[in-house]
Amino acid sequence: MSFVIATFYHFVELSNYYDMKDEIKAACDNVELKGTILLAEEGINATVSGERNAIDKIFDFLRSDYRLRDLTWKESAAEYQPFSKMKVRLKREIVNLGVGNLDISLKGKYVDPEHWDDFTSQPDVLVIDTRNEYEVKLGKFKNAINPHTQRFRDFPEWAKSFSESKDLKVAMYCTGGVRCEKSTAYMKNLGFNNVYHLKGGILSYLEKTYNKNGNWEGECFVFDDRIAVDNSLTPSNTIKCIFCSNQVSTDKLKSVPRGQVVCSDCKLQCYSYNKVSVQGSG
Repeated sequence: MSFVIATFYHFVELSNYYDMKDEIKAACDNVELKGTILLAEEGINATVSGERNAIDKIFDFLRSDYRLRDLTWKESAAEYQPFSKMKVRLKREIVNLGVGNLDISLKGKYVDPEHWDDFTSQPDVLVIDTRNEYEVKLGKFKNAINPHTQRFRDFPEWAKSFSESKDLKVAMYCTGGVRCEKSTAYMKNLGFNNVYHLKGGILSYLEKTYNKNGNWEGECFVFDDRIAVDNSLTPSNTIKCIFCSNQVSTDKLKSVPRGQVVCSDCKLQCYSYNKVSVQGSG
């Protein structure tokens, strides 16, 4: 059986988001979807997986709300269900930047995936990866600046210390678009004048360009049991151990802690080290 994985977000005021939770959860359960949907006053952010008919039905349901009628999504496929359950969660933010009163309408300009390579090859454009360190280790665009953040909430502190001219063009990207869209609004709030972001993120770029120019290097980390996808958005068979960089087969992996993809040798060494440390700490 083949499963469709749909990733989507939409910044829009949902003042009654508390009341939406149970209705959305029931609609997902009715068509046997799995995944996670985050709801906040600022909008919706989600990845869900199910059969083709189930995906079509849930988007018909969501777009019946006039506030979500412009909702779009990105699709990929897997031969197994990458989620174990269906969760609908209420949040203060649909992606946690930790900056209050940020006007998302001040976001930067979209760059379509088909034009991303040409745009970012200009000498006056700085490319910034808004994802976390463990994601960047698996893959990134050539010459992209890595802020070395451990979580998205670290980005504002890094951005405030970013010393480049505020008149340079800044092009930002993330996995599916939600983090870079929010971070462009923050960069403009800091006074950067020419801020852009990759529409639909890396997933849309790979879907529409197939990485034909080779500007994407490596694989794209995803937040489900697939762990990573390749240029064709196919679940990766091998990814690199974060410690020794040796290839780790994902064939037998059901899930891993976020960012902690470790080969068996390094995992054994970490266990032995921690066991000795604990025994010697008394």
